[in-house]
Amino acid sequence: MAVTNIIRRTASQVVPLAARMICRTQSYHNLSSALLSTVVNGSAASRNFFRSSAPSTLHFYSTKRPSSDESLLKVLQSEIQCVEESDVQDEVDEAPEGFPFEIEDHPGQQTITLTREYQGESINVEVHMPDLVTGDEDENDNDRDHPDNEGANQSQIPLVVRVSKKNGPSLEFGITSFADEIAIDTLSIKDPNVAEDQIAYEGPDFTDLDENLQKAFHKYLEIRGIKPSTTNFLHEYMINKDGREYKMWLKNLKKFIEA
Repeated sequence: MAVTNIIRRTASQVVPLAARMICRTQSYHNLSSALLSTVVNGSAASRNFFRSSAPSTLHFYSTKRPSSDESLLKVLQSEIQCVEESDVQDEVDEAPEGFPFEIEDHPGQQTITLTREYQGESINVEVHMPDLVTGDEDENDNDRDHPDNEGANQSQIPLVVRVSKKNGPSLEFGITSFADEIAIDTLSIKDPNVAEDQIAYEGPDFTDLDENLQKAFHKYLEIRGIKPSTTNFLHEYMINKDGREYKMWLKNLKKFIEA
């Protein structure tokens, strides 16, 4: 039931992303051709200019946009329109009631940062863009079908969680969040007093730790706010952010070509 709920909650966000993937597929060849044409035509124009014994000053200072740039602009505008029609949310998601972190989200950045204080500890969470499974992956991908790679068939979000105390070392967790599940990939101690050129012992692989110790660290993170209710919201949040960032990226490309 829990997995069904998260699938329903993210359905409206996955659809725009899937639509965006279709947009990218449809315009990929056109965009690639337009970019290639811009480079090739620009190179040809440079060769012709230097081969000319008496180049025209008027031609050299011409501000007319090359036809290849016009083609590129048309493809970019088509992609922007396709993304806008896929119902990408422009507004930043509001955190649900009781969400334990403050969210720092800067437009144009690949990640967001969560911060909170907990019993004298400073907790910082770096949240990366989701790795989504939309069903379009190659069904014959042996790596995804391998029984040891069950997580590869699920949408996931990478997180880096840092728990620090005043003027002391911090614990750093590398985490992968799935629907209603959190997997700890790595655990290390970071000492700010250790020089960067010194290689600190980082401990064994987390999965090699005693099972009870693994469970205890999962509980340690849970009471500090790293739990499925938090990461499920982040999953939806980052899907929407991906849509906003992609649209802004396209518009910035268009502005550059038009300038």
